[in-house]
Amino acid sequence: MKLGSSGLFLQTGRAQRMGKPGMRVVWQMVSLLAIFFAIPAWGSGAERVVPILLYHRFGPVVRDTMTVRTMVFAAQMEYLRSHGYRIVPLKEVVAYIRGVGPPPPPHSVVITADDGHQSVYTDMFPLVQHYHIPVTLFIYPSAISRASYALTWDELRIMRDSGLVDIQSHTYWHPNFKTEKKRLAPQAYEKFVAMQLEKSRAKLDQELGIKVDMLAWPFGIYDEGLIKSAVAAGYIAACTMVRAPAGPSDNVMALPRYLITDQDTGKTLGRLLTTDSR
Repeated sequence: MKLGSSGLFLQTGRAQRMGKPGMRVVWQMVSLLAIFFAIPAWGSGAERVVPILLYHRFGPVVRDTMTVRTMVFAAQMEYLRSHGYRIVPLKEVVAYIRGVGPPPPPHSVVITADDGHQSVYTDMFPLVQHYHIPVTLFIYPSAISRASYALTWDELRIMRDSGLVDIQSHTYWHPNFKTEKKRLAPQAYEKFVAMQLEKSRAKLDQELGIKVDMLAWPFGIYDEGLIKSAVAAGYIAACTMVRAPAGPSDNVMALPRYLITDQDTGKTLGRLLTTDSR
């Protein structure tokens, strides 16, 4: 039963006419509960889960396990389009999982790319523009405009200005936190983690003037302590590398992503995308 504000006043009035204080309280509680349960909740009904795809590098040939040939990436995007999938921004899925946004549409998919390799601009970005799809880049700023393999700040600005590319943090220089935890004393390790998380946000904001509040864990490594540090540093969501779709049942600070390889084409890619709800 759904009751609006008029229903609340009607039931309260009835209780007052009965002249019994105990009954008044009962009717008020019933009315308030009816109003509460009549309000639709974002998370009501079956949970919707969304595959988050993870890329790293692109090019004409496969140079390592992280490289997806540019022609294969184009074929993957064509597959998604021709099979009715909708590529949505990661931020929309994160808002849903956090309970502050609506469920994404059925057959939604998210595209992300880690590290900031040059080929993201030369190979991936033209296809992002061609298909007009939103993507999220997780960048470690120490390499930008410095390493020969990396993007430049100007290239990141061009992609940012397209309105299609959201840029987020991949820590400052992509450390292996397991190795550093063994190498450093506890206090020094805590300072190191804070630096990696905070300096990345500060540098991206300084160079690009953007709000950075999402993180990709380097090598997919995280633990409870790292999550607490990330939350303290201002991150509201983080991604790892687990081949599963992301949904409200997942820890928003450790969202699973499918690491995409050059072999994930046609039916192989399709199998990753078959589950829409748990």
